[in-house]
Amino acid sequence: MDIEHRTRLAWDAYGTHHRGRGTPLTEVDQITWGPAANAAGDAILGDIRGLRVLDIGCGPGRHAAHLARTYRAQVDGVDASLSQIKRARARYPDVPGLRLVHADAVEHLGTAAPYDVIYSVSTFHFLDPHRLLPALATALKPGGRLCFTVLHTNSAGHGPTSTITPRPESLRLAGGDDLTVHMWVLTPELWEDLLVQYGFRVQGITVLDAPEKTDHASYRLFQVQRPARITARPRTPKPPLAHAAVGVGAVLFAPQGLLLGRHRLGTRELPGGTVEPGESLQEAAVRELAEETGLLADPADVRLLGMFLDQVGDVVRITFGALVTRWRGEPADQPGESVGDWRWWPLDALPPDLFECSAQILTAWRPGLPIDHAPARFTCITGPSTAPSA
Repeated sequence: MDIEHRTRLAWDAYGTHHRGRGTPLTEVDQITWGPAANAAGDAILGDIRGLRVLDIGCGPGRHAAHLARTYRAQVDGVDASLSQIKRARARYPDVPGLRLVHADAVEHLGTAAPYDVIYSVSTFHFLDPHRLLPALATALKPGGRLCFTVLHTNSAGHGPTSTITPRPESLRLAGGDDLTVHMWVLTPELWEDLLVQYGFRVQGITVLDAPEKTDHASYRLFQVQRPARITARPRTPKPPLAHAAVGVGAVLFAPQGLLLGRHRLGTRELPGGTVEPGESLQEAAVRELAEETGLLADPADVRLLGMFLDQVGDVVRITFGALVTRWRGEPADQPGESVGDWRWWPLDALPPDLFECSAQILTAWRPGLPIDHAPARFTCITGPSTAPSA
């Protein structure tokens, strides 16, 4: 049983305990972000009237219900604890605009329509950031806002760590018993590095300390935005092999979207790679496609879009964009390849951190895509086709 699952069971026991006790809860008129009402409340979220909003780890649902009633927002509250969701549904059975969902947050993010605003009050630290943050990066609309609080120092004075590892913490029940949960209690610098890695921009970090001098509990409130435009990460400055200064990237577009994989270094990119000696560009595209994804194509079904010429350090790089108009099979990770996790992405929900070469090819193929990248000299070869097929 993994750590996150054990933590979900602890929260389920917590909710069952309070349902059995009939623990009274007061209504809220502002979001309480930390151990005391010492932050800006609802204002942190901006104007949410009429927007789609997600509360991750909604618990008994007080904050989500408050936002739905006060601002007429369409608020989804999601919680992995069934007992907590039952508490919320019993308390708020018919609030207009409020939907209470029993689900793992990451699984919900992978299936729900994108949100304008996502927030979480002291729940992010119960989820592996390497599992949560990439899901958030595509579940939040470009330009959308993300606000969350995480533990910094517990009540005993145990501070954060600079490694991405969970640690046990106690969840206290009324009556004196404790439940054990696991939390990723990370330094603000590490949280910020992770957020940037997955394509977010951190706009502010607020310190939230407990008001009692004997209580060392301290939280950090993060205000984050997904950029309105997709950013591209640059090439490595490492010189290529003598025969490998020419590369090719393949565009495959089907009804379910655009095919992109994740490189082990974190970038999202098109299938492709360097051209081997003796290969044509079309042959290179077909070979790389098969090696990386298992998809089979014919060089006759590869249409060259154009050539990009740029420079990294003292090395001139040449990349060709290619449109694959027909292929066979389903994409799958291939043994020994550095790119995997192949997925089809809708053009209006492309992920951040595109590899720079892929970003350049995509903007040549579809100039209207909101992708920012370093400039490159482009020479068009043929006009793109918009209807390739599997």
